Amino acid sequence: MLRHGIAEDSSAGKSDADRELTAEGRRKLRQTLRTASHAEITPTLILSSPLIRAVQSAEIAREVFQSKADILQTKALLPSATPEQAWDEVRVHRDQNELVLVGHDPLFTSLSAFLLGSPELQIDFKKGALMRVDFESFGPHPRGVLRWFLVSKLAADKPKSGHSSARIKRG
Repeated sequence: MLRHGIAEDSSAGKSDADRELTAEGRRKLRQTLRTASHAEITPTLILSSPLIRAVQSAEIAREVFQSKADILQTKALLPSATPEQAWDEVRVHRDQNELVLVGHDPLFTSLSAFLLGSPELQIDFKKGALMRVDFESFGPHPRGVLRWFLVSKLAADKPKSGHSSARIKRG
């Protein structure tokens, strides 16, 4: 699952569906996808929301992963879609070895928890984040296994000092 990169702000005269990725959004997305490419991601099909920012993100993913996969647009990945709709779409394409889903929040926050069989699970699915979930079966109730979750801050250039730090957010 890939949440689209940073997009233009909403503006008068431009529909939400037509919002494009910003230059920063493209840059950060490429950086994250290049980091993820070390996991040898080879999508056989990319499913994308039809909104411009998602389609652009799908195209960047196909390019960075050096894939010839088709990009299939589906309303099942719109922000207003339900996890069940998205899962039904995945099940239609269960013959594919490796799917990449490109979409939005709030769908991806709830979909990731749904796919892991824990609808109450809270996942902060940031723009440009990429999550790998594996499945052994495709029944009506998914029971996926989380393999990894990559956010753009983890894929960012390393600090020049060579030191890193971990923070615990309290509150």
